[in-house]
Amino acid sequence: MTTNRAPLARAELASLLSDAAQSVSGILTAEYPTSASRSYLHPVLGALSAGPRVVCELNDRLEGFVAAEPLPATPAGLFALASHASALGWLTESLAELTSSVDQICTRVGIPTEPPDPAFAGPAGVEEDSEFDFAFSALELAAIRTAAEAAGLAPGDYVEALSESLLAASRITDACMEISSGLLEDAAYVLSEATDRVRIGDGPDSLPTLVRSLLARMEATG
Repeated sequence: MTTNRAPLARAELASLLSDAAQSVSGILTAEYPTSASRSYLHPVLGALSAGPRVVCELNDRLEGFVAAEPLPATPAGLFALASHASALGWLTESLAELTSSVDQICTRVGIPTEPPDPAFAGPAGVEEDSEFDFAFSALELAAIRTAAEAAGLAPGDYVEALSESLLAASRITDACMEISSGLLEDAAYVLSEATDRVRIGDGPDSLPTLVRSLLARMEATG
């Protein structure tokens, strides 16, 4: 037996998207306690810990939306569904890439349990400094050596691991910011329409922001 449900109001659809945007942006401010032995992973651990929870949250909201309106009866409903589904897919993909990057960092450093044998370390202040491709001040070098020692890594290896971690953090930050802003744009568009006749299917400019962004990415990598 099929029960006819009234389509969700534009305000409810906009709230669905804006709430999702807030959840995604929250990934960027998530904190996770990092031990000194893993300090090179600090830039990514917050997102790595919060991301899966947000994916589950967005998935639950999407399932709730489909349960409330299994076949959206209005263009506004279709628009919101496409935007939210795109956000969920994009975030899931971005977190998979982040997880892969963290795995690569951990594999490269070997997750050491003991500090490296001093016999294999270069003389302090000479060979160690030559490992770096950047110009560090004496204070910065001292901080790097202290952090590297706590992590059981050579200073050069520590800098490399931290650099990869910062790069991965930058990528997930860019993704979350674009996803969040796209959801907010779509929410504003749905809410600002005088009627439920949201433009959809009349060309690429009528598609949700995230759908257009995903299509542009596919074209760029194609």
